[in-house]
Amino acid sequence: MKKILVILLISIILFTNNTKKDDLIRIRIIANSNSEYDQQIKEKVSSDVRKKLYTILKNENNIDSAREKIRNNVDNIEKIIKKDLTNEEYSYSINYGLNYFPKKEYKGKIYKEGNYESLLITLGKGEGNNWWCILFPPICLIEADEQEEVEYNFFFKDLINKIFK
Repeated sequence: MKKILVILLISIILFTNNTKKDDLIRIRIIANSNSEYDQQIKEKVSSDVRKKLYTILKNENNIDSAREKIRNNVDNIEKIIKKDLTNEEYSYSINYGLNYFPKKEYKGKIYKEGNYESLLITLGKGEGNNWWCILFPPICLIEADEQEEVEYNFFFKDLINKIFK
């Protein structure tokens, strides 16, 4: 229930604050295929990468600083992916920059297709379903550490302070 309230509040704040697409950084992880096994690998990579990004971006409220932190940690993210793919026979690629996102409907909202600033991780052939979320502001990263209720409180306090300055 807490997670739903968090996502709802952040969505309301973002959309009432007229957030432009340039104010967001996305993350997208594309699975090798739609086999159950490859989707599990994608979920593992997603979970581990989100945990790392959470530690990097949890207190970040400046998009330029967030960009720099992401760029400076691509090698660390790559280490996580390599570890998760140790027993796999396929490759991966990482790209931080403008990447294509197809049109997507999520929780009743339509996200237009287009090229968006994002961290794109492609596993193997990249022919499977993908997982994506907004990396900055760190909406999906909150889920990476759900046991830390304190982090929710700090995140909301910072968000509210930033918006109502």
